[in-house]
Amino acid sequence: MAILKDILYKVRLQEVIGSTQLEIKAVHIDSRKVQAGDLFIAIKGVQTDGHQFIATAIQQGASAIVCENMPADMVEGVVYVQTANAQEAAAYIATNFYQHPSSKIKLVGVTGTNGKTTIATVLFKLFSKLGYRCGLISTVQNQIGENIVPATHTTPDAISLNALLAQMVEAGCTHVFMECSSHAIHQHRITGLQFAGAIFSNITHDHLDYHKTFDEYIRVKKAFFDGLGNEAFAISNADDKRGTVMLQNTSAKTYYYALKTAAAFKGKILDNALTGLQMLVNEQEVHFRLIGEFNAYNLLAVYGAAICLGEERNQVLTVLSMLSGAEGRFEYTISAQRIVGIVDYAHTPDALENVLATIKKLRKGHEQVITVVGCGGDRDKTKRPIMAQVACDLSDRVILTSDNPRTEDPQAILQDMEAGLNSAAKRKYISIVDRKEAIKTAVSLAGPEDIILVAGKGHEKYQDIKGVKHPFDDKAVLAEQFELLGK
Repeated sequence: MAILKDILYKVRLQEVIGSTQLEIKAVHIDSRKVQAGDLFIAIKGVQTDGHQFIATAIQQGASAIVCENMPADMVEGVVYVQTANAQEAAAYIATNFYQHPSSKIKLVGVTGTNGKTTIATVLFKLFSKLGYRCGLISTVQNQIGENIVPATHTTPDAISLNALLAQMVEAGCTHVFMECSSHAIHQHRITGLQFAGAIFSNITHDHLDYHKTFDEYIRVKKAFFDGLGNEAFAISNADDKRGTVMLQNTSAKTYYYALKTAAAFKGKILDNALTGLQMLVNEQEVHFRLIGEFNAYNLLAVYGAAICLGEERNQVLTVLSMLSGAEGRFEYTISAQRIVGIVDYAHTPDALENVLATIKKLRKGHEQVITVVGCGGDRDKTKRPIMAQVACDLSDRVILTSDNPRTEDPQAILQDMEAGLNSAAKRKYISIVDRKEAIKTAVSLAGPEDIILVAGKGHEKYQDIKGVKHPFDDKAVLAEQFELLGK
């Protein structure tokens, strides 16, 4: 419960009709959840416009409406609040309604194209092992201490996010680690939150279906750092060509991590094998369970954040050396026939290149690399031909298949991928629409010591086809095919 006047603090008001000395029981952006005494915020989304549901919300008992366009027919007794940006308003209203939960914890946000989930998850595991009660908000799952809360978006909407943070405060969490997607930044889902720190991993070709241009994508990511306060820390990857640009206008205390250039948190890979990474971290030699150069960067980001949060260096490195990464990120299994199977979430050209480059470094001799990969439907089409070419450039055999086709024709997505292949690549690939059949074929083509990469879905336990989520788990399908091979 809260007074409307109080929860409108920081909202840019254009017009108010009715008294704001009104008690609000709950706040919603989904009209279906509205009950008597609630506030409904009409947001113009990508798919739907909340203004169409104002009448429905009032019928269900909404006592106040926040909107960008005042409705033509107003209902007596309902308070109407007009603002220039309802997404921004929702963020401030949510943080006010839930009594500023982010100010009561140490909230660290992680942004970038690749590595967000691993960095946030490893931070959560690290600080939990260091004895803190922690919260995690990630693509894979949300966690409050040991309790898992299923995740539907990389970053929840502003109302759900503040409600979740309030739950974390109530549960006694002291630290919360959160992925901050470019969509969330652009849609003001994290506006109004107080961050103790922020991490930038890297930026590559992704989400151009939403942001339209790469420059706009960079600008949105940078806005997160521009909005930090001077009491926060900001850590960036100095080896990424946009790493320094990200921190140019921030008020936060700035730090960098790197493998190739000078940085406060400096790493050097001594050995990279299936058994893990042997590294120097600020001249201290450590063995980590995580594999690959991309994870070396992720580990440096985690280490840097832990130091910025006041933890002791040797203790941090000791605990980090024992931790595994996030589900569906370079997870590997070995069959009875010694075929290596790797499942990874890589769904951008850069991520796929990183994973395949890591596999190349892990090869001892003439093992085949067989890659199974697709591209999601209703998403950035420009990356499809690039993904296919990257797969063919860095693999011996490639099977192009379905990812989450969503509302698109899977065959049309494959044709988009095939369009990017040069003549050498065309000799390496086959297309199999059915993902299970594609994985089965990869296993049948593999011999002892060969490496199969199943890329694109990672932790996901479903395949989205025509709006229906069918059960599908790359790891389970791969394990099943390995088992059948032994019979």
